[in-house]
Amino acid sequence: MRNTLSVLSFLFICAFAKAQNTSYWQQHVDYTMDVNMNVEDYNYTGTQQLVYTNNSPDTLNQVFYHLYFNAFQPGSEMDVRSRTIADPDQRVMDRISKLSNSEMGFLKVNSLSQDGQKIQYDVAGTVLEVKLAKPILPGESTTFDMDFHGQVPVQIRRSGRNNAEGVALSMTQWYPKLAEYDVTGWHADPYIAREFYGVWGDFDVKITIDAAYTIGGTGYLQNPDEIGHGYSDTKKNKKKQKGKLTWHFKAPRVHDFAWAADPEFAHDVIDGENGVKLHFFYKNKPEIAENWKKMEPKTAELLAYYNKHIGQYPYKQYSVIQGGDGGMEYAMCTLITGDRKFGSLVGVTAHEFAHTWFQFLLATNETKNEWMDEGFTTYISTEAMNEIMDEKKPNPQAGSYASYIRLATSGMEQPQTTNADRYARNAAYGASAYSKGAVFLAQLGYVIGKENLDKTILKYFHDFKFKHPNPENVIRTAEKVSDMQLDWYLTDWTQTTNTIDYAIKEVKDAGDGKTEITLERKGLMPMPVDLYTTAKDSTQHSYYIPLRMMRNEKPNPFSTIERSIEPDWPWAMPTYTFTIDANYADLQEVMIDAEQHMADVDRDNNSWSAGE
Repeated sequence: MRNTLSVLSFLFICAFAKAQNTSYWQQHVDYTMDVNMNVEDYNYTGTQQLVYTNNSPDTLNQVFYHLYFNAFQPGSEMDVRSRTIADPDQRVMDRISKLSNSEMGFLKVNSLSQDGQKIQYDVAGTVLEVKLAKPILPGESTTFDMDFHGQVPVQIRRSGRNNAEGVALSMTQWYPKLAEYDVTGWHADPYIAREFYGVWGDFDVKITIDAAYTIGGTGYLQNPDEIGHGYSDTKKNKKKQKGKLTWHFKAPRVHDFAWAADPEFAHDVIDGENGVKLHFFYKNKPEIAENWKKMEPKTAELLAYYNKHIGQYPYKQYSVIQGGDGGMEYAMCTLITGDRKFGSLVGVTAHEFAHTWFQFLLATNETKNEWMDEGFTTYISTEAMNEIMDEKKPNPQAGSYASYIRLATSGMEQPQTTNADRYARNAAYGASAYSKGAVFLAQLGYVIGKENLDKTILKYFHDFKFKHPNPENVIRTAEKVSDMQLDWYLTDWTQTTNTIDYAIKEVKDAGDGKTEITLERKGLMPMPVDLYTTAKDSTQHSYYIPLRMMRNEKPNPFSTIERSIEPDWPWAMPTYTFTIDANYADLQEVMIDAEQHMADVDRDNNSWSAGE
């Protein structure tokens, strides 16, 4: 009996130890691709060798690829969704349904093998379902060889040919791309117009195209002297080239590869901070070139700002490229529409460039947590624009707060944990991802203090760059920096549609030169409260009421205003009454959150004035 118990105890200990193994892992993939583009009919052929390393503790019996261009076909999920959602994207509408055979997009796999053995696969819309010839064991690598054929669709959404500004090729999401597998399983999501999630790895890509075309995109050009096109100053390449050229790029430690090409691209290069070369590709037209030239030094300023406020850009090159249908970020580059006023051009560059940090270095799963990418990018790019463009806004995030409050009071809000494709309305998705996501960070600064927020962003980037962070990683980082308990904040803000609504219920004379103030929590989401009083002689005082479940207090945000720290407010208590050492007759105003850094959905009840 003793031996049996000993064996059972040993097995239990082993099982418990395995269950407690929380070491981080992520998959790795290396792509070698060789593609040949026909600029007459926009068809291209390619070969792809993909070395996939299974760093997970699981045995994999199948894999999945994304075939994004298949979304641009009549009857696709993207097409039908656009025609049935209440507020379709104006760029898409019913345009996909009207594409002819020569205008639609596709990615077709002609052959696929695993370690030299042909394997079975099925195409299911924008996903290739692959049954492996042999399982991939934990720690093992396998090699997939593929021949594929693609057709570039007419420009509709992000990718395509001949966009509204005449850029010939916006080649994004253009190749068969292996889906990500992480601790929550496979992410073989269909492409219905939202964002992306990819596997970290190295890319070696050769693109053969008409010699008149200039290419800009992901990676470092390996053969500049052969290519010219602004990459080389050799006299040989100043001559007009004919036929086709092969461009060879390598990109280390990225999770996507994008490029654009046009025969009229101008190509400028300037120096950025830390030896980074900033490349600019735009249509060589006077009405566009003037603003692009002015925008180039601003891009260098943006690089320096993000290096300081997020973390160091790790590559030696970044490209801003005219193309696409608005603005969309990719590895080491972005595509933006370029025929804009100067302020708009800098603004879209600021936003898309910031995505390099909040998505292409902190590679969140945008299908599940799109707000971590779009929201954090909106926050930091708005802060950057306020400094770089000298906008002098006292609260740069005011627009995001206003947008979120409209959403929260519209009756259309869904929790931020909603799958990006499951929002009932595009407007609700946009306000949730961009505005509410930005307010998550800005309001976190209200909770823990702006200085602690700045430290949190720096530490978050330092700890999780080149990984796939999740919401818990952000909030745990903030907890480490602030020494506060913050799970309540993450839960209420992202997993519910609970709103914040604090009110001044009563201000009355308490006698003996004192005033009694009663506050009321009307919303379900808890928050700490900053209360400010102004006397008739303009003297100001602040009263900080910590939320009990925070287990700590933030620093005084205004060193020039004397602050009193009051007892904690337990969340379940709907009202909170306290007495201040101020004569009621001398008070002019009492206000909750005077700077409006708390996303209170009803600010009309946040203040009291003498005589009310």
